Amino acid sequence: MNKLQAMEVFVQVVDTGSFTRAAQVLDLPKASVSTLVQALEASLSAKLLHRTTRQVTVTSDGAAYYERCVRILSDVREAEESLSRMRINPSGRLRVDTPTGLSSEILIPALPAFFERYPDITLEMGSTDRPVDLVEEGVDCAVRGGALTDTSLIARRVGIINFVTAAAPSYLARFGVPRHPGELAQHRCVNYFSAKTGKVYDWDFNRDGEHIKVPMPGVIALNDSNAYVQAGLAGLGVVQMTDYLVMRHVEAGRMVQVLPDWTSDPLPVHIVYPQNRHMSAKVRVFVEWVSEVFANHPQMRLGARPAFAPVADAAT
Repeated sequence: MNKLQAMEVFVQVVDTGSFTRAAQVLDLPKASVSTLVQALEASLSAKLLHRTTRQVTVTSDGAAYYERCVRILSDVREAEESLSRMRINPSGRLRVDTPTGLSSEILIPALPAFFERYPDITLEMGSTDRPVDLVEEGVDCAVRGGALTDTSLIARRVGIINFVTAAAPSYLARFGVPRHPGELAQHRCVNYFSAKTGKVYDWDFNRDGEHIKVPMPGVIALNDSNAYVQAGLAGLGVVQMTDYLVMRHVEAGRMVQVLPDWTSDPLPVHIVYPQNRHMSAKVRVFVEWVSEVFANHPQMRLGARPAFAPVADAAT
C-alpha cells in the first residue's frame, strides 16, 4: 500500500462525504478508493469511517487522523513546490574549485551570464592548481584537468585541454629556435611541478608515429599556471602551456610557437563531485553552465581541433 496515496484518498472521502465522489475527484475506480481506505484502517488497527448505504461519516479516531493527514499532505505539497522552485531558481552558497588558468581566462569572464541566469546563487570559487579534497574542505564540485585517480568522485567530462610549446622572442634571439625536441636539452625550459607530489612533469612530443618523452632542463619550476606563463613572457625559457593561455600572446607577438609540427594527445577536463552527496539544483546548474561555456569555447570544446600544436602533461 502506498501510504501517502491512501491518506490522500481518505482525506478526499472525508471532504466529499462519499466514496463515489472521492473516486471521481481523484480519477480512480471506486473499488480502489474503498480498498485503499480499508488497507489504511487495517494498518492503523482503527476504524476511520462509519459507512451506511446513504452516507459516510468520520469516527472520532478518523477525525483526529484526518487532521494529521491534512497537515502531512500539505507539508508534502509544500516540499514538492519548494523543490520545483529551486530547480527553476536555485539559490544558496555554492563552493567550487577550479584550476588557476581556466578560472582567470575562461570561467570568470563568463560569470556575468551565470549570475544573470541564477541571481540567487552565492558563488565561492577557489582558484588553485592544487587538487583539493572536496569532502574534507567542504567543496561542492571542482573542475579538474587530466586523468582522474580518485574513484570516490563522480565525474562528468566537459572539455579538453590542448598545449602549445612556445618561448619569448627575447629568449629565442639569445638561445636560438629548437627544431627538434632533442635540441631542448641544450635550452633552458620553464618546468611545472605537481602541487600535490612535487614531481616535475616531463614533456611529450609526437610526430608521424615517433613519440618522445623527456625531462626538460630548467632554472625554474612553478606550480601556478598564470605564473608559469609570466615566466615564459619574461624570457626565462621555453614553456609548454595550455593554448587558451598562450594563444593571445603568440597572436600579439609576445611569444613564438616552437616545434609546431610536434603534437600530443589533449587532456580531458571533468567536473567532479563526491558520490555520497546528492546533486543539488545549484550544483546541477553550475555543471550545466560550465559544460555550456566549454562547448562554446574554440579551444575547450570536446572534439575541437587545436589552433596550435598541443603538447600534453604540462600545467592546466
